[in-house]
Amino acid sequence: MQDEYRTVARAGVHETEINRSRFLCALAPAATEREAQDFVAAVRREHADATHNCWAYVVGADASTQKASDDGEPGGTAGVPMLQMLLRRDMRYVVAVVTRYYGGVKLGAGGLIRAYGGAVGEALDTLGTITRRRFRLATVTVGHQRAGRLQNDLRATGREVRDVRYGEEVAIEIGLPDADVPAFRAWLADATAGTAGFELGGEAYGDA
Repeated sequence: MQDEYRTVARAGVHETEINRSRFLCALAPAATEREAQDFVAAVRREHADATHNCWAYVVGADASTQKASDDGEPGGTAGVPMLQMLLRRDMRYVVAVVTRYYGGVKLGAGGLIRAYGGAVGEALDTLGTITRRRFRLATVTVGHQRAGRLQNDLRATGREVRDVRYGEEVAIEIGLPDADVPAFRAWLADATAGTAGFELGGEAYGDA
């Protein structure tokens, strides 16, 4: 698994004009390929009167799914440069749709490549990106009398408390970088006088 990846901070649209053609780049996070496809379909419906709705998306922390479409523009002049811009910026779990309203001036192949790739780059700059880092999920179990203070101590030391479940004992789910696990075990034993349980789970990604 990748140690980290970048994705778009929020969904949004950025518009630019080149030689009287309007280029609207819509960006959105996409956790799955279906989400990416649904976003493309929604933009196509919204801009059904546009000359072209070209798109590209990258899904998977390792960029395992990459697809792009020129939607009628000359082959390789729209979707591919859009996809290349996303990959150049290390973007993952993201979908981009560039809607073009033709303004009467032909841009040529080179101009189209710069326009479509540039529209995505400008949109990323405008909307912003976030880095998400890989970590291990872990569950700490502790008695009710210690749970409140332990949660406060965890937050005070910068640990993200992801979930708290109350049963016979209190189960607190946290995220840890792999490298921090041994030191955290020692800290936990000291903080709870050895009374807390600790169980490692799977891997996930969270905001860096």
